Amino acid sequence: MTKVAIVYHSGYGHTAVLAEQAAQGIREAGAEAEVVRIDSAGQDFGPALDAVADADAILFGSPTYMGDVSAAFKAFEEASSKVFATNGWKDKLAGGFTVSASFAGDKGHTIDSLQTFAAQHGMVWVSLGLPTPAIPAAERGEDTINRVGGFAGLLSQADNASPEITPPQGDRETARLYGKRIAQAAIRWARGAEAPAVPLAA
Repeated sequence: MTKVAIVYHSGYGHTAVLAEQAAQGIREAGAEAEVVRIDSAGQDFGPALDAVADADAILFGSPTYMGDVSAAFKAFEEASSKVFATNGWKDKLAGGFTVSASFAGDKGHTIDSLQTFAAQHGMVWVSLGLPTPAIPAAERGEDTINRVGGFAGLLSQADNASPEITPPQGDRETARLYGKRIAQAAIRWARGAEAPAVPLAA
């Protein structure tokens, strides 16, 4: 069965909500979801690195702190340098998600950071694949899908409140749809890998 790993750090529980919603979408698409939570910058990253190695696609998730990924997620990235040296994750599919308290919060930079991380490993990035809402930003309610208006990955906004109530339903549904999208892409990608390789033109 095609496997999608979700490797994420969540400081206050809001990123964890998105990870679980993405996992639901992955399972609905017929793939296996392995959810791996990063707890601290000082932990043993071996299990998380192994989960990525064993997966066909990976969703990386981090809150946006000071305009970039969290220190704990950055430590995971740096721990992957030994994999980088062997091209161990090359040609795996990847995507990313982030959340911050503000609507902007430089979340786009966090997604750019995750894309660069994936590119350094030779991975193939899967975008969100959802249009921006066809209603004015001021009229977007909490049930609006892709209400923040991301394209490269999932951008979410959560108030400084319990993760039981925020991020709102629209962001949770966006995460579910993104999980489903990357799982469907991984299933197609794995199917294509079984076909004979076509040599590149000289």
